[in-house]
Amino acid sequence: QVQLVESGGGLVQSGDSLTLSCTASGFEFNTYVMSWYRQRPGEERELVAGIGKYGIHKRYGDSVKDRFIISRDNRKNTMSLRMNSLRPEDTAVYYCNAGTTLSLQGVYWGQGTQVTVSS
Repeated sequence: QVQLVESGGGLVQSGDSLTLSCTASGFEFNTYVMSWYRQRPGEERELVAGIGKYGIHKRYGDSVKDRFIISRDNRKNTMSLRMNSLRPEDTAVYYCNAGTTLSLQGVYWGQGTQVTVSS
């Protein structure tokens, strides 16, 4: 059974940092591209960051470039998102996603974790 479990969300202030984690099980982690997406109320999910199977290729959404850092540990089946200089507009539910390409949403999703940034 495929499982993606996010953790690390919470309430922070503008300018703070936060690290999200995703723990995967039930599939061969190191053969999947992993991504973070987020969804604000009333909006569609958008790509935050993605990372290739070996952690070499990375892709970031325009609004988080130079602030967020994505990483993965294939030995531990985990992926992380270090979020720096958080802004109120980063407030959203953040989802872990597993797929086959950095260009498209993958088939596996986590349940999401809420990140709220107060001004």
